[in-house]
Amino acid sequence: MLEPVNSGAELIREINETLTATPTLWWLGHAGFIVRFANITFYIDPCLTTPPGRQRLTASPLDPSQLKHADMIFTTHGHPGHLDAPTVSAMLNASRPAKVVLPKSVADEAHAAGIPYTRMTTTDSGLRVEYFKDNLYGRVYAVPSAHPELAWTRETGYPYLGYLIRFGRWTVYHAGDCTPYPDLARHLRPFNVTVAILPIGGMYFSPSDAAELAAEIGAKWVVPMHYGTFSEDRESEFVSHMLGHWPGQKFRVFQVGEGWTVPEE
Repeated sequence: MLEPVNSGAELIREINETLTATPTLWWLGHAGFIVRFANITFYIDPCLTTPPGRQRLTASPLDPSQLKHADMIFTTHGHPGHLDAPTVSAMLNASRPAKVVLPKSVADEAHAAGIPYTRMTTTDSGLRVEYFKDNLYGRVYAVPSAHPELAWTRETGYPYLGYLIRFGRWTVYHAGDCTPYPDLARHLRPFNVTVAILPIGGMYFSPSDAAELAAEIGAKWVVPMHYGTFSEDRESEFVSHMLGHWPGQKFRVFQVGEGWTVPEE
């Protein structure tokens, strides 16, 4: 099993001590990311246990029961690698003020897995979740993701979401599990995306799809995800394609446990 480049108490210390003028991201493996701005710490799709039927290729970088700094936890949809109920429950126990934000259609499933309704904030496409801490302000908008269909219903809304996390003039887009669809760029353009975190390989985004979406929405950076944790390596193809065919598009490929501060431009 591969080891993260940073993990455990050292990684927690790094997160807690990071105070930057632009957002800082850490990759937790699979689709899991931390987004921190000043002293606000958001987790997106943390999967720090091993879901049933899966086998880890890379060790989990963090023990969720030790994470006392989470301000919000965002879940893009109800599949086990994204709504990892043991991880979320342990994080909520450790970070007592935190809540988990999730599609409204997933609330009953999450409750059945042991997450109290009182610790949830439900959302849907077009809605905004706001967060205030020490005079700092974060806004998170939801947009539909196709997995591979949008699967919208009047009763439950969109079961698969992407999140746009906005701090000041910086916007980080996390697509969740999403395949390209015709209206995706239209949903994203108004938000002036700085970093687009996109799933690559399989039925998701090809390297060319990722670069084309970034160009359509004017994203300064592309970050690939959804590889190397429970499945084969896909980032090598992404890197070679970007360097060979999209030399003007900036991108960042993470190792598990690695942090990166978005450059000020």
